[in-house]
Order: sequence, then structure tokens, then C-alpha cells
Amino acid sequence: MRFFTGLGVLLLLGAAGAGGLWWMWGRDLPSVQDLDVLELSGKTRVYDRTGALVGTLTPSLGSGNSVNRDLLKLNEISPWLQKAIVTSEDRRFFEHHGVDYLGIARGLIKGLLKNDLEGGSSITQQVVKNTLLADLHSARTPERKFKEALLAYQLERNFNKDQILNAYLNVIYWGDGGRSDIVGAGTAAQAYFRKSAADLNLAESVYLTTIVPAPNSRYKNFKAYRPLMKDLLGRMVEDGRITQAEADAAWKTPIYPAGWRIGWNDDGTVRSAVLENPARLQENMPPPPMQTAFHYLQAVERELIPKIGRKALFAGGKVYTGLDLQAQQASERASLNARLPDGATLGLALVSPKNGEVLALVGQKLTGGRPPDWNNAVQAQRQVGSSIKPLLYTLALEKGWKQSDTVLDAPLQGDYQPQNYDGRWTGRYVTMRYALDHSLNLPTVRIAQEVGLADFEKKLRELGLTPPEDAGLSLSIGTLEASPLQMAAAYAPFANGGIYYAPTLVRRVEDDRGQTLYARPAPQGRRVWDVRTAWLGLDMIRGVVNDLTEYQGGLATRAQIPGWDVGGKTGTTNDVKDLWFAGVTPAVAGAVWVGKQAGGALPGWAYSGEIPTPVWQQAVAGALTGQPHQPFTEPGGITSRVVRQVEMAFREEEADQEQVARDGSGDGGGGFFSRRGRAPAPQSVPEPLPQPEPVQPDAEAPAQEIPSLEEPLDSLPADPSSVDPFPGEGPAQDPSGVSPNDSMPQEVPQQDSGETATPPEALPADPVPENGPAEAPPFPEQPRQDGGDLPLPPEGFFQNGAGDAAPPAF
Repeated sequence: MRFFTGLGVLLLLGAAGAGGLWWMWGRDLPSVQDLDVLELSGKTRVYDRTGALVGTLTPSLGSGNSVNRDLLKLNEISPWLQKAIVTSEDRRFFEHHGVDYLGIARGLIKGLLKNDLEGGSSITQQVVKNTLLADLHSARTPERKFKEALLAYQLERNFNKDQILNAYLNVIYWGDGGRSDIVGAGTAAQAYFRKSAADLNLAESVYLTTIVPAPNSRYKNFKAYRPLMKDLLGRMVEDGRITQAEADAAWKTPIYPAGWRIGWNDDGTVRSAVLENPARLQENMPPPPMQTAFHYLQAVERELIPKIGRKALFAGGKVYTGLDLQAQQASERASLNARLPDGATLGLALVSPKNGEVLALVGQKLTGGRPPDWNNAVQAQRQVGSSIKPLLYTLALEKGWKQSDTVLDAPLQGDYQPQNYDGRWTGRYVTMRYALDHSLNLPTVRIAQEVGLADFEKKLRELGLTPPEDAGLSLSIGTLEASPLQMAAAYAPFANGGIYYAPTLVRRVEDDRGQTLYARPAPQGRRVWDVRTAWLGLDMIRGVVNDLTEYQGGLATRAQIPGWDVGGKTGTTNDVKDLWFAGVTPAVAGAVWVGKQAGGALPGWAYSGEIPTPVWQQAVAGALTGQPHQPFTEPGGITSRVVRQVEMAFREEEADQEQVARDGSGDGGGGFFSRRGRAPAPQSVPEPLPQPEPVQPDAEAPAQEIPSLEEPLDSLPADPSSVDPFPGEGPAQDPSGVSPNDSMPQEVPQQDSGETATPPEALPADPVPENGPAEAPPFPEQPRQDGGDLPLPPEGFFQNGAGDAAPPAF
């Protein structure tokens, strides 16, 4: 009796456990009907915003991160390969109902003994893993195993065994083909034997089957894995799929996988085997011609499949999108022409500020053939570096700051010790405009301290971005991760008066009879900036592009488009892993990312102003070709003033207010006649770096002074040694760590240093580059210490989010 009671309890616990697993993982499963793409036409046509045909959507099946768009029917694949795959991968495939319990038992034993949960997957489960659950990739998790089992049962109820085997043969990964992965039987037959999948003989089929578990390593050692072929032929005889005579003949049949020179004996043994040309795999797979808008069409699929399903999407019909064919073609030319460091690729996205429609997408560095399927424009999440700074500065403007307000450029107090890109600082107060133009990190972090990280994170979410948890102050200088499409959409409110639109691609979908399957609702924008704040932020990023010449160290001068107003910001992450430019014109907002697909540092000479910025400029300029010039629309209540020789925009009621000096403490000074808010004195304040020695006339570097941001060229003296980099100001920093006041009226004594300050009407420009410390761009004799924008910080510093370095001034 106790036995039956215990058994009942166990059954109840098992049922409760299964119910719990269903509640956690089984409620939102994908539809197995999506796998009927093998029977669909693939003739769905895609049109741009003007009704021009762009291309067709082709059914595809995934294999991990790769996609096979050259799907074969089962009668197009050698029956020898079909039999070999079943014997090798799932001998009981035609007997079980999706899950092989004997295989699972073997897998559990393997898992207990070797901590490996991969054993026991049936062909049906592998189809599910590589298609319906591709987003989980090959993660060895109970969730994936549970979902695999449920979907495998559903798959077996909806499709016959031949259909499931057909799907599997189209998603098998058969190795690295160089420019693209070898996925599916058709591609494998071409790559390894330069023939169609239907023409594979038994020996070739068995070879391809034996390398499936680890194709890259097994391909490179033919003799070591040759015995596996004999073992598989023997098992096929045991299963009754071939005769012993067929097995013996196949064993003695010479085969020559691509790149191998093999000597055979009459008994089927290998006399010699030399891998002479492994690149032959790639040579046997000539790249298909590049399809216009390849990654845009791919993104259309991703947007529509959750809305209408794969069956409706690939059954024929028409898809009308917001794509601008001229913008797309210009973006593809820009990608083809892009000069990138070795091993680097890119992602590019253009959107309309008017409604958020995606105008163009390029997900890789194009080379002329079909690009890899991974779409960096949409799928990549990369740290954005200093391209995040305009969003923070605009938040400060929303809170009542003025771009003429000044912020202390000096080390912070505490454990977090970021640095400016060149490791130098002035110990002085610089205008917000100057800090953004030069992408200074120290003033930026102080702004974040004062406006509040919680408010900044909230604003980022309003702009469609997802700040990382517990990023701290490093968020202000770029530890946020985003895609180019997300950054393009986040910048678009600068151009449209402060409205954020979630990016969309598809306007309408019709079936093959003209009936509407999906119609996008009218785009609903969300106000994130009031119109005047958006204009002030726009004015600042226009300054980044236009305030400085390239000779003066301008970070984004190469974004300028003749005849058009442009604003934008560069971005570089630590160790030069990611290069960015995000910017706007009245008609187009866009972003470009450059980096290595698998991560890693780019060369030290790679600058965001020289690599992604010209790509952005070429793409946007091409998109605007032939369009009438549209100026940015200035809202009412805005005026301008010249401050420190730079024209800046202001709200009318604030234009003549005093500058406020801020140090990040939230206790900014009240202006010219108020005592400046004091920055906390660092525990140990390093002295600013000494000025470099004047360049001798016979030196290679030019001897003339680099002009200041706020100083006209014709006002510079001929002799740079006569320039006082901080006219009218005292020492860079007193022992307390507080900068001397540069904005107090004449004869008002400084309480810290005893210096008298310059009157308001005689305010000096922000620190002059070259002979002054800190903000000057690096010179040829002063290379960046780590090849990036930010020298390596002290141990323990969270190394993310560098400022942007300008290239050396030659």
C-alpha cells in the first residue's frame, strides 16, 4: 500500500512539475506551421515608397546565425545522402514521434558522466532548434530542451517524415566556406564536390555525413576520420538501407573533397592525403550577385513574420515599404566605397525624421557579392561612445541650462576617474558648447552628475534606447549599447522639433488576390523634447560639424554636405573597438557603426571622424541628391548671441542671463556677480601638463598656432609664442583644486587665488589649442596612449566610453 501511495505522490509531483514548466516556457511557442516554407512560391514582391519594385522575398531556413536561401525539395537531394543522414543522426527517425526516448536516455547518461546535455536530440528536435528556436541558438538550457520536445511533437503531427527530413537537410551546417557558411545539402555538394546535391554518390554522401558533427576540423584531417566512413556504411547495412555489396563498392570508390590530393589503394585504403588548397571550398561557391536592399528585405521579413506569419508572407503577394530606393542605392555605394581597417565591417541606417520610416539599411561592408546574413544595422548592439553626449547635453538644456554655461574641466573626486581623450585637463571652466565640440569627458561626467543619472536613463528610454543596469556615470560617455537604427531614430527628434517615432519599414501587405493582410497604423510620434529644447540641441550638434575646421581639430567636418545643414556627433569606445557617427539633416537622420564583427580593437590610427563619418556623408548626400534644399525650421522664441566669439542659440528669455558655472555638484554659481560653485577638491590633484616647447622653424610640424574654436583666423598673431593661451586669467589651478574664476567682473577678488577676473565684455575664448593644455587634439609627436580616444585609466576604473580624438593636425 505504501508503494502505491508513494507512486501516486511521485505522479502528482511529476504532473505539477510539468505544469510548472508549461507555465514558464510553454505558453508562447512559435507556430510549427512556419516550416511549410519549402512548399511556398517565394514570389512575394517588395516595393519602395514610390511603388518601384525592389526585389522578392525568398523563403529561408536558419542554421544558428546562418541562413539558407537556396532551399531544395527532397527529390533534388541524393537518396544516398538521405539514408546516410538518418542512420548517422537518428536511426529511429521513422519510428519515434518527434522525441526519441532511447536517445534521451543515452543523452542523460552522457550528461551525468560528462556534464553534456546535447546527446539524444532527434532530427525533428534539431529542425526545431535551428529554425523555430534559432534565437536560443545552441544554448544548453532546460528551457530549450523543454521547448524542443513540445515543438517536436507538434511538428510530427503537422508534417510527415519526408517533409521534416527535407527541412533538416536544408539547415545542416557543413562548415566555414570563407565568405559565407556552408549551409544545406545543395551548398555542401557544390562546395565539397562541385556538383548538385542530386548527383552525390554513396561514397560522397557518406563522407559529407561523417563530417557533420565537426565539419571544420574533420575536413582538415581526411585520414584520421576515414574509418568513420566504413563504420557508417556498416550501420547502414545493419539498418537495411543499403546492401553489403553497395557498401563494399562505396568503400573502394575514390573521392576527392575540394582542396585535397589523395592517393588511393585498390582496397579502399588511403595511400596519401595532402590538403593543398582549403580555399577551394570558397572557390567552389561563387558568390551570387549582390541583391539591392538585401538587408532591408531581410529586416522586412523580421518585422512581418510576427504580424502575419511565414506562410502568408511567402505565399506570394505584395509588400509596400517606406524604403527610398535612391537612399538605399546611395547607402550601398557608400558601403562599397568605404575604406575600413582590415577585418572591420559596418552597419548603416537612415530614417525619415517626419515619421520614423526606415529609408535605407546596409548591414555589412559590401564587397560586390551577397553579404553575410547578419544585419549590423538592426541586430548589432554596440557601445555608442561619445555619440550619446548630445542626448545628455540636450537634457541639461531642457532643465534650463544654456550652452554658454560653463563646466569644470578637472579630475573628479572618488573612485570613478575618467579622463579626457588625451589624458590632459585644464582645471578651468569651459562652455558646454566647447565641451561638446571637443568631446571632453570630464565636463560631460560633471553634467551627468548634476542633471541626474535617473533622469538621463528615463530620457534614453523615451528615445527608444535601453541603458544598461548599474552603468553609473560611465553611461554619460557611452557605455550604452545600441544598433545604428536605434541611434538614427534617437537623433531624428533633433530635426523634427522633438518628436520620437519608433522606426518602421512596412506600410502595407497584400495577398496574391490584392486583399490587405496588414496595414500599418499612421505613425504616432511621442514628444521627447519641447520644440525649443530640440532646436537648442540641434544648434549644438551643428556646432560639432561646423564650429571647427579640420585643421583646428574638428571632429566631424567630413560630415558636411554642400548646400545642406548638417548636425551630428562622432563616437569612439575604449581601445577603438567601435567607431560611430550619428547625424541629421532636415530630411534624413542616420547613423553608421564601424567595427569588427566578433569584437576587438581597431588600429590606433582609426578615427571616428575619418572612417564612419565619410560613409555617412556619402550615403546621406546621395539620398538628398536632386531634392530641393530644406532648411531646419526654427521655432518661435529663439534668438542668438555671440558668446566667446561663437554664435549660439538661446531661448529669448534666457539670452541675456548671466552664464552659470557648474562643477557637477548641483550647486552652480549664479553668474558673473555670484561666487562660482566649487568643485570638490580631489584627494590628490595632478598638475596640468606643461605646455609643449615651441616648434622650431626647421621642424616637420607646422610652426603656426592652431586657431581657437572661438577666435577668427585673421585675428591670430603671426608669432605663436606671443599668444597667451588664457589671457587675463591666473594659474590653471590653485592648491584647493578649484579653478580660477574667468567670468567675474573686473576687480572682484577671487576668494581662492586672489586673482582678479576679466569683466564680462572681455571674456576670453575657451582655452586655445596647441600651446594650452588639455583640449588640444593630439599632435604627431603626441600619439594616443592606447590607440583610442581615452588613455588607459587607473586600475579598477570601468574602462568603457571614451571621448573622441581628432586626427593629428598636419
